[in-house]
Amino acid sequence: MSEALGIDEHVERVRQGFERVGPQEAFAAAAEGALLVDIRYQALRERDGLIPGAVVVERNELEWRLDPQGSHRIPQAVDHDLRIVVICNEGYASSLAAASLHQLGLRRATDLVGGFQAWKTAGLPVAR
Repeated sequence: MSEALGIDEHVERVRQGFERVGPQEAFAAAAEGALLVDIRYQALRERDGLIPGAVVVERNELEWRLDPQGSHRIPQAVDHDLRIVVICNEGYASSLAAASLHQLGLRRATDLVGGFQAWKTAGLPVAR
């Protein structure tokens, strides 16, 4: 029987499956057509603001909303080749979310290192 992983080790293993992006890279990716997906819960969005152009999808709905074959998909979820950058508050939950999207065949999904807080610290646009 194998030993269970702790969450820190699990997240590190998950991150090995894709190349994460920093704030400037995410900003540039969005300018090139990537879909920024904010999975932060409402209280954090209200407190800290929103990234202009990002789509808000609560974490518990993420897979249903982004699966191009799903009956509950958002209009932007057009195919499995879509470039997606998942954004949480500090860059942990987004790694697990991006890995989940990979399991649905969304192989270009990644997440933002440091999350929304890194975006904000980098001085990138935030709407209130």
